[in-house]
Amino acid sequence: MSKRFISSRTVKILYEDDQYIAFFKPAGLLAVPADKGEEQSLSEIVNADFAARPDTLEGLRLHPCHRIDRDTSGVILFAKGQPARDQMMNLFRAHAVQKKYIAFVHGKLLHPRGEMKSRLKEDIASGDRNSMSVTRYALKQQFRKFAVVEVTPLTGRTNQIRIHFKEVGNPLVGENKFVYRKDFELKFKRTALHASELVFVQPYTKDKVRIEAGLSLDMQNFLEREKK
Repeated sequence: MSKRFISSRTVKILYEDDQYIAFFKPAGLLAVPADKGEEQSLSEIVNADFAARPDTLEGLRLHPCHRIDRDTSGVILFAKGQPARDQMMNLFRAHAVQKKYIAFVHGKLLHPRGEMKSRLKEDIASGDRNSMSVTRYALKQQFRKFAVVEVTPLTGRTNQIRIHFKEVGNPLVGENKFVYRKDFELKFKRTALHASELVFVQPYTKDKVRIEAGLSLDMQNFLEREKK
């Protein structure tokens, strides 16, 4: 293994059993290597750490079961080996894994809870005229300039949460891809989105697993500074 991929930091483990392990992904870190491979990814860091463990079988690798954006912090699940990944991917495809996020959004929400639906690029590309991306949300706290919301995506489209909140007029704080960041008074160095929870039935043990990640420090600091 190249020295470039020897981890100099240990990523926090949130959960582990014989087949799966979940980590707290810091914001700003790619989940998997980019095509050019010019920067270290979470996958490379955790595999370096995992390979160095005395209890790891030779050649056994960790495989990500899903992805979260570079800007997003929070829970990400890896499988110990390809067979375990295949089992978990079956659950994701069957929508049997519940994902929850915490987001900070600009402005005031018209309704304390709701469901956002629209046809995104992946829906159109699927060729299925009935394909629709769906995101549910519930208001946690409303402040003068922004709101804290709990978000549950029922489909897993790229940038789904960011697009849906932009469509309803409440883009995420720090958003700079689908709106102009300079148009908003509140500033944040990244998109204010945190993967807070994963819930699933472990396919091997049949136990119900709930993995939670407390809010990242930068979002905690923003909340303390801006809530008023």
